[in-house]
Formats: sequence, C-alpha cells, structure tokens
Amino acid sequence: MTDETLSEYLGRQKDRIDAALERWLPGAGEAPGTLHAAMRHSMFAGGKRLRPVLTLAACEACGGDDERAVGVACAVECIHTYSLIHDDLPCMDDDDFRRGRPTCHKVYGDAVAVLAGDALQPLAFGLVLESPPGAGHSVGAMVGELAVAAGSRHLIGGQVRDIEAEGKVVSFEELRAIHEGKTAALLTCSLRLGGMAGGASEDELAALTRFGHALGLAFQVIDDILDVTQTSEKLGKTAGKDVAVGKSTYPAIMGLEASRAEASRLTAEATAALAPFGSNARRLHELAGHLLARDF
Repeated sequence: MTDETLSEYLGRQKDRIDAALERWLPGAGEAPGTLHAAMRHSMFAGGKRLRPVLTLAACEACGGDDERAVGVACAVECIHTYSLIHDDLPCMDDDDFRRGRPTCHKVYGDAVAVLAGDALQPLAFGLVLESPPGAGHSVGAMVGELAVAAGSRHLIGGQVRDIEAEGKVVSFEELRAIHEGKTAALLTCSLRLGGMAGGASEDELAALTRFGHALGLAFQVIDDILDVTQTSEKLGKTAGKDVAVGKSTYPAIMGLEASRAEASRLTAEATAALAPFGSNARRLHELAGHLLARDF
C-alpha cells in the first residue's frame, strides 16, 4: 500500500471505518427503530472520518497492525458524532444542517436526537472494551483515555466554556482553552488510542500527544477561517454562524491573515513532534499538511 496517494489512503481507510461502523451500529429496523435510524442518520451523513483515520495512522506510526485499532477508531467516531448531534440542538448551536443534510433533530425531533447522541456514548465504550490493546497497555487504560477526553475537563467542558463565552470578548488564552477542550482533546485521544493499540512506548505516546494538541488547535483555527470565508454549500453546514451568535473566533480576535499564520505555525509544531517516528509517520505528516490546506 506504500504507493497509495494520500487521497487513495483516505478513501481506503474511510471505507474500512464505514464498513466497521455498519457492522457495529444497530440496524434501522431493529427496535426501537426510530432511535436506531436517528443514530445512523448522523453517523452515515458523509463525514470524512478524520479522527478514526488519525487513529489508524498513529497505530502504523508506532509499528503496529492498524487492524487492531479499528475498534477504538470507531469508538472515537461514535463520541465525535454524538457531540455533533448535541451541538446542533436548538438549546446549543441550533443548526439545521450538518455535512450537507438536515441535522438529526430536524428529522427526528429534539428528544430522539438527544437520545441518539446518548446511545452512541455507551456504544463507544463497548467498542473500546472489545478492542485488543497493544503491548504495554490495557483495555482499562484505553477506556480511561476516552473517558477523560470526552468528559467535563475536556470535550464537554470545552463546549460549556464556548457557550459561556458567547457575546463576550475573550482573550486569546481563553479562546485557546475553549478549543483545547472542545477540539484538541478528542483529536489527541484518537492518536493516543491508535498508539496504544500499536504498542506505543511512553515516549511515543508523549510525541503523539504533542502532535495531537498542536494539530487539534490548527484544525480549529482553520475551521474558524472557513466559517467566514466559505459558503454553506461548500461547508455542508451554516456558514457565518459563529459571527451571527457572537462566538469568539480566531479571525475575530487575530484577523484573517494572523489566523492563517497561526494555523501554519501550529501545523509546523505538530509535524516537528513526529521526529521520533521517522518514516513510519509519513501518513501523519501528510494528514497534517492536508488539514492545513483544506477548504471545507
């Protein structure tokens, strides 16, 4: 597979993740059908599967067989999708579209959307429990990684900080803290779980953590830039929403050009962290460059 282009690699890995999720999610015809249909509506809405692809690439970087990481990769995607379902609710960001199609609550109603997100969380932890850890790691430690990243100190805490900052002028440091929790923590967890499935050493896990933290922040800076420079049709969600609801963003605080420079700086910081992996980190290097250059 070494002659694959990045585009081919992304397509192949996305297909693997989609096939695995298709196996593990309950069928829409299984009772309660409305709930399972709602879960599948959001899970199979055309996402790029960035986080699970990073999980598989991190396993490869540590010299592991990425087949061992498919379960934890899907677990991360379950947590990510649940967070999007809840983010889009009227009591949160109140968005009508996600990935170019109506959001879960617009199709199934608020109550079922809440429950669909809720149901994806235990599914995620069940998938980790069924996944084989790499040498030097345990299933318990892998469950702990996901629990901490998805909890009140990171993913959910970042969302609360984001809500509380609406309509206020926040500092660069406060904005960074929001996105360290809301975006970077789960992305970093994706990489660490892949590393653990691949038998990563403590030094390798530390390098993946540095890479993920910087890459996650760069990803959010670019997201903020795209929100003010792209159309809703291109993004697959409502463009300009952050400005409309008074969210603090990198362009609002730094300006567009400084934001682009910050994204480049963070990407360079991320790729520098991959030095211990040598050529095994080829895909992680490519993915970092790909995310910096993305336009949707």
